[in-house]
Amino acid sequence: MAVPMQISLEEIITMLLSRVETLAVSDENSKTKFNVALRALYKKGLLTEDDITDSVKEEHRMLKELGMIQELPGEDVVKAVADSILQWIRGDVAVIKKAMDDYDKKLKEYAREEARKPTIAVASSDVLQQLDRMSPPPGSNRGSKLII
Repeated sequence: MAVPMQISLEEIITMLLSRVETLAVSDENSKTKFNVALRALYKKGLLTEDDITDSVKEEHRMLKELGMIQELPGEDVVKAVADSILQWIRGDVAVIKKAMDDYDKKLKEYAREEARKPTIAVASSDVLQQLDRMSPPPGSNRGSKLII
């Protein structure tokens, strides 16, 4: 009879993280190759701005037909997506950096707004029981420490 093999949770997590890292590296490698190929096609004139815009529209049409989006985006959204892709293909570093900085500023502003919002904390049952034990006995003149 074969003895069952035991693997610790830590070993499983380590194997999974290793696999995720491998997939991330592979993904970055594929992105790099894809970007290089697109830039070469663009520089040779085989890929135009109209091609990118039409492809963005086609992608959204397919997503709508597959039921993955509810409605087709407007022309302004299509243009913004196409412009973003074109900036990357052209290698327009200054514009990409500015867009990244703007996005970072928006995220920080959103985080500040969220931090200013009031929060509601819910006590665990242990804390409520502890407060209940600290409450005065029934009939005394002191008020209860429980807030409901």
